[in-house]
Amino acid sequence: MKIEEYIKSLPNDIISGNEVQLPERSFRKIFEFLNLNENDVFYHLGCGDGEGIKIALQEFHVKKAIGVDNSKEKIQQAKKLAEENDLNGENFLCQDAVTAKIDDATAILFWFTDIEIIEKMKKRFQSLQDGCKIVTIWGPLPECLPAQVDFPYIINQVPFKHANLKEQLLAIFGIKCIDFVTAWEYAERYTKAIASHNTENDRFLTILQSLVIWINAKNLGITCEDDIPVPIKNYMEILKKFFGIEVEHLLNDTNLKF
Repeated sequence: MKIEEYIKSLPNDIISGNEVQLPERSFRKIFEFLNLNENDVFYHLGCGDGEGIKIALQEFHVKKAIGVDNSKEKIQQAKKLAEENDLNGENFLCQDAVTAKIDDATAILFWFTDIEIIEKMKKRFQSLQDGCKIVTIWGPLPECLPAQVDFPYIINQVPFKHANLKEQLLAIFGIKCIDFVTAWEYAERYTKAIASHNTENDRFLTILQSLVIWINAKNLGITCEDDIPVPIKNYMEILKKFFGIEVEHLLNDTNLKF
């Protein structure tokens, strides 16, 4: 099957990211990257069990931290966590991120994959106060130039600067061309940031993401190689042979040989 068909076959909660909980180490890395401090009003949109809000309040001493999630079950878990840690349960709101009040935000963690939600939220983010930082994971907001990058974490800062996909990729990687080694390194960074250390699953995700990075770069004309590198060919074959997943069709250049 084509990779798009494989993705559609996955449970919706996996695709949307609703059931993906960031490890504590990732929250700390993100908050250090944001330079969160006592002057910040922090929002976690899609806060899950509330661990990120707890860390922001207890370890980074933010002025205010609000977790928003549309799952009653998740908010109940978050309020229980708050109670166990002597935090205010009012820090957690069972609301839709698209309509939640975030006007006073100075820093936001926003990790969604639904393009419709992302587009709606981008419009909302544009109206926030200048200097407000929105952290996304893996990629910046659509058509926005990253303000800072510590891959896979990306800061988008209000007011946004426009960028096309090629400009975004070059800003993320900070180099003139992308080879297989770079694609693999960045894919591995992403896997380590979100994964729960299941070796088999982690390697599969890293293979998929490294191919996506390299193919996108190739289609934009910013790979270091003219031809397909041997490791890329090998991983394409592994996906096809052992998992029945085909990615070759994603390449725009039909003259490339496998």
